[in-house]
Amino acid sequence: MSPIPKAELHLHIEGTLEPELAFELAHRNGVDLPYADPEQLRSAYAFSDLQSFLDLYYQLMDVLRTEDDFTALAEAYLARAAREGVRHAEIFFDPQAHTSRGVELDAVVRGLRRALDAAPERHGISTKLIMCFLRDLPQESALATFEACRPYFGVAIAGVGLDSAEVGNPASKFADVYRLAREAGLRLVAHAGEEGGPEYVREALDVLGVERIDHGIRAIEDPELVERLVRERIPLTVCPFSNVRLRCVDTLADHPLPAMLAAGLLVTVNSDDPAYFGGYVDENFAGIREALDLTDSQLRVLARNSFEASFLEDDEERRKALLAEVDAYRFPGQG
Repeated sequence: MSPIPKAELHLHIEGTLEPELAFELAHRNGVDLPYADPEQLRSAYAFSDLQSFLDLYYQLMDVLRTEDDFTALAEAYLARAAREGVRHAEIFFDPQAHTSRGVELDAVVRGLRRALDAAPERHGISTKLIMCFLRDLPQESALATFEACRPYFGVAIAGVGLDSAEVGNPASKFADVYRLAREAGLRLVAHAGEEGGPEYVREALDVLGVERIDHGIRAIEDPELVERLVRERIPLTVCPFSNVRLRCVDTLADHPLPAMLAAGLLVTVNSDDPAYFGGYVDENFAGIREALDLTDSQLRVLARNSFEASFLEDDEERRKALLAEVDAYRFPGQG
């Protein structure tokens, strides 16, 4: 049976680099990987925290060199996502992680867009592309990246985000570049409340003016903040498998998602960096259903939330049609 229709709103395209594709691209581009084969590489995906993941993540990114590489990366994700029930995807990419290696920005954007532009016809998936700033780098680097990306605004790039190491890199560090992004008419999101506490979420809202919080699981620790997020209908793009693999929660059974749903938060479920974290978005759905004993009704709410939280305002008819698909979906065993 087909998975329930859903949108994926928290997906780093670089985090979909499966070991097999990494080796294929390494061979194509003459890059030596310090692993004997894909299975040995996959066995290295045992992370103690966010930084241990990032170290390997940036190391493997070196295999991405050409426009064709980025097309292959995005196409592989989109084909997999279609099988997972994804009908709309808002995809992150990290320009600084590529330009700092000497890869031309145009090769990155053109390569990604080649796959994304073909996705509606080829895979039935609409897309938006969100460029993220690396929060462990200075704002000056983010500002330079922002200006370099201006030609792509509204054509290829729909929004800006903020990712990488959270603790010690507050949102306020990026106030100027977010002001420019808002003036340019871009959508605004940011990672917050993954490693950092509720104060990181509050600062992303108050200082950056974001419309959506990526992760946000630690917001549940602050009842006043929860009340605000519910009142203002601020979406949270939660990534359960990621939270476990990066030790933000001990086990999937300990995840705060049920409490977040019970509080009325606009929560969505996403895969973050699925090649590294052991599952794509429908596997996250299946995992939380079992570990957290979620009902069909709760899973339907999560699927509806994904479209409600998306930036599909420019295609409201499509959003309504996708919500109708969710409502009409019958889980296994339903009449």
